[in-house]
Amino acid sequence: MDKTYSLDSLNEIAGGDDEFMAIIAKTFLEEIPPDLNALIQAIENNNKELAYQFAHKMKPNFEMLGLNLAKEVTAIESWTNTSKNKSAVEPHIDKIKNTLGNVFAELRSDFDL
Repeated sequence: MDKTYSLDSLNEIAGGDDEFMAIIAKTFLEEIPPDLNALIQAIENNNKELAYQFAHKMKPNFEMLGLNLAKEVTAIESWTNTSKNKSAVEPHIDKIKNTLGNVFAELRSDFDL
């Protein structure tokens, strides 16, 4: 079964060090869920400045795991500079939530976390 995240990307960052890969996975699982919840809350509350900060903060982590979410993060970042309401970004946040749900489960399974 194909992974949602890229093991190759993670391996490249870790230089083939399995222990370091596990640390990266553990850190991702500790930091991203609260950031995701804060992003969702910021969007729900139409707090565009906070939504931008969390989207921007998570972007390098997504790239590190080879997640194909750049379009969604960019859409959220762009939305924060518009007068559009939150419905404009709901499909993007839904894709991020669904993708990350899969990634969280895969990382827990793959690294026995």
